[in-house]
Amino acid sequence: MQKIKVLMIDDNVKLVDAVKEYFKDNDEIDIVLSAYDGLEGFEVITNKINEYDVIVLDLIMPKKDGIYILEKMRENGIDKKVIVATSYNASEVIREVSEYGVSYFILKPFELVDLAKRIKECMKVKDNNKNIDFYNSNLQVAITKMLHELGIPSHIKGYQFIREGVAIIFENPDIIGGITKELYPELAEKYKTTVSRVERAIRHAIEVSWNRGNWHYMEEIFGHSVDIDKAKPTNSEFLVTVADKLRLDFHKIRG
Repeated sequence: MQKIKVLMIDDNVKLVDAVKEYFKDNDEIDIVLSAYDGLEGFEVITNKINEYDVIVLDLIMPKKDGIYILEKMRENGIDKKVIVATSYNASEVIREVSEYGVSYFILKPFELVDLAKRIKECMKVKDNNKNIDFYNSNLQVAITKMLHELGIPSHIKGYQFIREGVAIIFENPDIIGGITKELYPELAEKYKTTVSRVERAIRHAIEVSWNRGNWHYMEEIFGHSVDIDKAKPTNSEFLVTVADKLRLDFHKIRG
């Protein structure tokens, strides 16, 4: 089977190196080219046009940004599949980049397993149906903003488990009755860890949230179900309550 060849354009050298390392023995995906600013990136795009299938593109870069690259690609009639990967999580940006025929929008920090999934999905989408996944992109923006307000730093493992868990509950409310028996095992399988580690990491993230979060925002979310001055919510209460709040507010950011 022929590998999917990827060009990664991002000024974060450590991230590019980590992505290359992750995929070096992958049977399906190969990071064949890289660039570290917008000018260099567009040069590689044009000069190596037949050497890659998918572009993973950062938006905020020195010299020229990702929007510059998308504009130049459109001006020059370059039709390649593009995944925009950025920490700039405004829904307005999602709408702007969608005008350039971007395939997907993925928020940093992301799990490399999720990037791999997006890259493979890109190759399954027909060119005439190439369009950004507004629903999932906006959902991730909303979750990210909520976790930021709740004071959960993105570098701790529980952040990823909570973000993914809230999204699963949002999409499938029936799982509420099976947080420990269904949700934890699903997260453990995806991130190749154990159920107990998932549970502990989420608990730690909630402890951090109670010390760092926006207290007024937390009271707005949890005040009706938990006496936040006396007790922290259980893992299940936290995940379900955040998903419920997200469901109520989601219409505000839908594109």
